[in-house]
Amino acid sequence: MSDNAPVTVTIFDDGPIKIEGNVSLVDENGKVLPNDTGEAIFLCRCGASADKPFCDGSHHDCSFASKLTA
Repeated sequence: MSDNAPVTVTIFDDGPIKIEGNVSLVDENGKVLPNDTGEAIFLCRCGASADKPFCDGSHHDCSFASKLTA
């Protein structure tokens, strides 16, 4: 993936945030969270994921509901 590739953020209704592009996830202490696959990142919004900050699909089981429109 090119360093100049655009970054796209998609917020799914009742689900995660999908981030595509050349990005780094950094915690509040400056530690970079590993993402060396080059694939899209899915971030949890429901708070139930066992793999936070990443989505593990738990939103399907916890009745998470959130609809956002642009």
